[in-house]
Amino acid sequence: MTEATVATPAQTVVAIAQFAPGTDKKANLESLRSLASDAAARGAKVVVAPEYSMFTAPKTDERLIESAEDLDGEFGSALAAVAAEFGIFLVAGMNERIDDVSRISNTLVAMDPNGELVATYRKLHLYDAFGYQESAVIRAGDITEPQTFGCDGLTFGLQTCYDLRFPEVTRRIVDVGADILLLPAQWVPGPLKEDHWTTLVRARAIENTMYIAAADQSARGGAGASMIVDPMGVVMCSLGEQVGVAAATVSAARIAEVREKNPALALRRFTVSSR
Repeated sequence: MTEATVATPAQTVVAIAQFAPGTDKKANLESLRSLASDAAARGAKVVVAPEYSMFTAPKTDERLIESAEDLDGEFGSALAAVAAEFGIFLVAGMNERIDDVSRISNTLVAMDPNGELVATYRKLHLYDAFGYQESAVIRAGDITEPQTFGCDGLTFGLQTCYDLRFPEVTRRIVDVGADILLLPAQWVPGPLKEDHWTTLVRARAIENTMYIAAADQSARGGAGASMIVDPMGVVMCSLGEQVGVAAATVSAARIAEVREKNPALALRRFTVSSR
């Protein structure tokens, strides 16, 4: 585990928080607050928690719809309070109520140290694979300009779980200036799934020469293996299967160093367009 260090301009400490959210929103919030406290004690300025941190059911069914809230509802307000309490940027997954009573949005929120909502991300590619049908209760997010936020001279972007399998999603985020991608997930366990997770997280970091802080759910809902990867694909820290926090320092200097050696973004000959 990489120990956090004191941040200087154009670098900061990022933490990944891994746990297993369930159907008890209060218990999920208590777990998240405890992990955020631990991360802040390690010097983290940005903390990223898993997809569906607010509420996770054993199956993707109507319980997700029943759990949904507005972003400024009880759970969102509580997340904002945690961010303000510890003076951190806090990113976590919520089940957002929308204008369709048969579906919700799988939404990431980023709260700043003042408890203000500074960025959102609505999952673009739904997990209709490996025997699952997320689209039964989730509405895919609209394709819009990626939202980012800044901390200590660095720019952070957001992306969710299954979107990792679509490299153009991350490319759009780096194209708006993100230095670090925050990736909450519920990467469901299964044959070769953890290998896919590790390979894809590192690939997205390498091809975009950016940091990726990927926070997965731990068992049973997720495969674990939350990690922070640097722009050269080096795993800086990882949590394996355990519930907990890991932290690492990310810096603009490392990004610049890697991009001088591997100017892939400058040399590419294609852009990304939507279907």
